[in-house]
Amino acid sequence: MTIQLTNVVKRFGNDFALKNVNLTFSKGRIYGLLGPNGSGKSTTLKLITGLSFPNEGNIMVNGELVTRKTCSSVAYLTELDMFYDTFTVKETIEFAASQFTDFNVEKAHRLVEDLRLDPTKKVKSLSKGNRGRLKLVTTLARDSEFILLDEPFSGLDPVVRDSIVQSLLRYIDFENQVVIIATHEITEIEPLLDVAIAIHYGTVIGQEEVEDLREKHGMSVLKWYKQIVNQVEEDVR
Repeated sequence: MTIQLTNVVKRFGNDFALKNVNLTFSKGRIYGLLGPNGSGKSTTLKLITGLSFPNEGNIMVNGELVTRKTCSSVAYLTELDMFYDTFTVKETIEFAASQFTDFNVEKAHRLVEDLRLDPTKKVKSLSKGNRGRLKLVTTLARDSEFILLDEPFSGLDPVVRDSIVQSLLRYIDFENQVVIIATHEITEIEPLLDVAIAIHYGTVIGQEEVEDLREKHGMSVLKWYKQIVNQVEEDVR
């Protein structure tokens, strides 16, 4: 199971969102796609799912070019909240199960219990933190080969962030899934990562094995990221 981006360029008008991006994502690994807002992280995930298409280059999922059908085989947590406010948590799970053939209802109920969500509560009455938890439920409950998480910690308090990290550790199939987490919240996800990828204004400026950073260089992912961004910005001056 692999995702491969080759010489990918994405433009919006005259502005480049991605410039000549080459990346490979393989199963059994958790990748951090790291960068500030507007760096191209979300665009990369949308291209992988087939919700958007590159102006140049190719994106292959399991050896096949990405199409709009690809979206149905990828579990994708977006920054947007797509729930129906009048549904209960339980009804939201039932609806998700009707939309995705790989949706595991039993796993969803376990996630609801672990994340301390009330299945009888309507979505409109949930706090922002609990809506974030529900988004995670509907994503991780899918038995998909590919898990893409776009800013999963955005706007959430530390307690909710910790519960999300614990759920990722518990429910991700580390041997058989490809997991990509796009975020600017580097400290929170560092314990999860196998590979750190730095993206800056649409360009991949660095990629490192997290274990190598720690053991060979005595460096955290955050320190490495700041160092490589500073170097790029100095080179531009």
